[in-house]
Amino acid sequence: MYETIAEDERFLCIHKDPGVDCHTDNGSSGVIRAVQSAYRIRLFPLHRLDKVTSGLLLLAKDRETARSMGELFSAHRIDKFYLALSAKRPRKKQGTVIGDMRRSRRGTWRLERSRENPAVTQFVSRAWSGGKRAFLLRPQSGKTHQLRVALKSLGAPILGDPLYGPRNHSQDRCYLHAMAVSFELDGERYSFWTPPRHGEHFLDPDGSEVLAAWSRPEELAWPRIPGSGQPSWTAGR
Repeated sequence: MYETIAEDERFLCIHKDPGVDCHTDNGSSGVIRAVQSAYRIRLFPLHRLDKVTSGLLLLAKDRETARSMGELFSAHRIDKFYLALSAKRPRKKQGTVIGDMRRSRRGTWRLERSRENPAVTQFVSRAWSGGKRAFLLRPQSGKTHQLRVALKSLGAPILGDPLYGPRNHSQDRCYLHAMAVSFELDGERYSFWTPPRHGEHFLDPDGSEVLAAWSRPEELAWPRIPGSGQPSWTAGR
């Protein structure tokens, strides 16, 4: 279900496998309960990943750390970076997707043109093997299905996405992976990066060059967020 990537006296950083719930659901044990059982302590989840999404998850070991890191999340001072693959060519290769999220049918969401309380996602992309395209996504908000909806809105739904991808297109997994997280806590800088470990297309050796280029995502130049007053390209924190 998971592997511990890093342990601090205040928090854990784990890698969650795809197909595993964060929380216990319908009788199946979630990954947070499994980690708590292994460490025999109460843990406080700081964010969540969809069941289909693999990758890095942060868990606080005490209430004070949960409060402090929760404030960092609220202030957008914890950077998260996701890797996604699509079999479709996007309408643009880099930029920012902004819009309100509205609930649709079948448990899905859609992106609106309005911007009252918008989901904001910066992205860059590169060619991947087999005619696919790799996306590095940097969410600036934490809306349900935000990244999956953002890529669908670009005409490039995530490969294997059971909700937003082609219904007749079967894959071994949904190709969305929480690859990196970066933040500062009590004056110390933390950066964790873990490439995908599951999925035929993620593990294609021809994609290694792209992964190497994105191994320090917080240092990349990122597209400007319209209306933010940032320059045309802005480096990560």
